[in-house]
Amino acid sequence: MSRYVSLRLIVSAALVGLAVATLPTLSGFDGKAVAQTVTRGPSGLPLPRFVSLKASRANLRVGPGRSYSVDWMYMKSGLPMEIIQEYGNWRRVRDSEGTEGWINQSLLSGRRTGLVTPWNRDKDTVINLLQEPDEGARVVAVLQPGTLGTISACNGSWCEMRFDGHEGWIGQTQIWGAYPDERITD
Repeated sequence: MSRYVSLRLIVSAALVGLAVATLPTLSGFDGKAVAQTVTRGPSGLPLPRFVSLKASRANLRVGPGRSYSVDWMYMKSGLPMEIIQEYGNWRRVRDSEGTEGWINQSLLSGRRTGLVTPWNRDKDTVINLLQEPDEGARVVAVLQPGTLGTISACNGSWCEMRFDGHEGWIGQTQIWGAYPDERITD
């Protein structure tokens, strides 16, 4: 093998080794949960972000405009939605089941709401609403998966929420409507 070819192999192997060695830090993965990457949309607000439905009837369209067909209709105000893209007055949203589409911004509210473990809807599971943000605190209410509540505050680990007259704390990882480690103040 010529000296030129072996030098190329050595340099290539070194570059591959460097790329593999730095891959965990480049991707943000270090064995711990990775924080949600936040960018700014054309509105100047962060993307992605959670909002809720303002209207009791909201059409989810396949594109950003009234000329696009309706793919789904939501019939309950207050449902949390994750905005993942903006285009003019239209917001591309994702619901708790992963369905995506476009909704006019006038049908959305900045009020923060959350669903209790919607991923457990068909399971025999209950979640405790606690008097204080502590596993050992008194149980205020027992919640079924999919229960909708209003978020008052989150401290990064716990969220203070209201559910039909009951107020208390729930683990932040047990709701869909707040990001892990996100802090929310009312």
